[in-house]
Amino acid sequence: MMQQTFTNPNEHGYYGDFGGAFIPEMLFANVAQLKSQYLQIMDDKDFKQEVNDLLHHYVGRPTPLFLAKRLSAQYGTTIYLKREDLCHTGAHKINNTIGQIILAQKLGKTRIIAETGAGQHGVATATVCALKGMECIVYMGEKDIERQAPNVARMRMLGATVVPATSGSKTLKDATNEAIRDWINNPTDTHYIIGSVVGPHPYPDMVARFQSVISAEIRKQLLAQTGTELPTHVIACVGGGSNAAGAFYHFLEEPSVQIVAVEAAGHGVQTSMSAATTQLGTPGILHGSKSLLMQTPDGQVVEPHSISAGLDYPGIGPMHANLYTSGRGLFLSATDDEAMDAAFHVSKTEGIIPALETAHAFAALDQIKWKPTDTVVICLSGRGDKDLSTYMQKLDS
Repeated sequence: MMQQTFTNPNEHGYYGDFGGAFIPEMLFANVAQLKSQYLQIMDDKDFKQEVNDLLHHYVGRPTPLFLAKRLSAQYGTTIYLKREDLCHTGAHKINNTIGQIILAQKLGKTRIIAETGAGQHGVATATVCALKGMECIVYMGEKDIERQAPNVARMRMLGATVVPATSGSKTLKDATNEAIRDWINNPTDTHYIIGSVVGPHPYPDMVARFQSVISAEIRKQLLAQTGTELPTHVIACVGGGSNAAGAFYHFLEEPSVQIVAVEAAGHGVQTSMSAATTQLGTPGILHGSKSLLMQTPDGQVVEPHSISAGLDYPGIGPMHANLYTSGRGLFLSATDDEAMDAAFHVSKTEGIIPALETAHAFAALDQIKWKPTDTVVICLSGRGDKDLSTYMQKLDS
């Protein structure tokens, strides 16, 4: 039995008041199998060796911890960037898909399904399915297929079938709904690789553990570069929250480290065109777990909005909901315009074009009063190639 901490849920999958597994009866056997075996499999020596070997030789880990000298000078503090954008496929998502596909093989599964918003999780899933010779079906909102065309092309080139979700807002929430329907209809041979720290237990814990390599590396790299393992602040963008969970994981039990999560405010928190779940959400159940979600008084999900497809989600992972309600994490938000401005600023200041999701994290630099003695680590979760058409619209306007 796991001792409940900010990092670990309890035996029922709860982080404080949030988590659990609210699932249809058809999925009970699948989720129960995962729950009973995931920790044992992840602790197996051969499993660890295979995952670590692929993370090093295939993904390119450890990713650099880069001292952003010009940004540091502008903000009067010390800013490091954890370069997850340099992972194979261009984002942190592959840390999780590598782990989950090997776990799926250990469970005897032959077919992989996934949901994707910005397309990075879809690409990462299609990539490891190609590597392992497994069938891959990716569900993606019709709206996201249009705005993330390069990633759709990559998935198809890698051999995946991309299925559009045409209901609701035609974005990440709806893609997740379609993936869950598929899993219900194919419970025996199929493993659902959830891309974020959402869904029924054990997914939030499992995904956080696979992504925790990010903060494990940060501690080692900071020690080597500064003589101490602990920064004063760790900043990450949060939609469902997998890059944030990975960047925060090994600092959550260190009270001296300020955890800073940045949500998508969209057109503004008060405009009804937002995805700032902690500001607008109330406790409810979505996609198999209890968390904070944007909903009407009678429990209907409110459609989110963000210029960033990866943050365009009406909920937040239960780990993050607990970090927010407990006060352990500082939750900020950035509008579409603030994220766009931050993306161009980082590009011109450090020569790094960030993903639109990541740009929200950079926007938080303007919302905190920094001290010269602070050491700030920003999780640069993805590269901006996939968002160039959106960036070009701003340049051309």
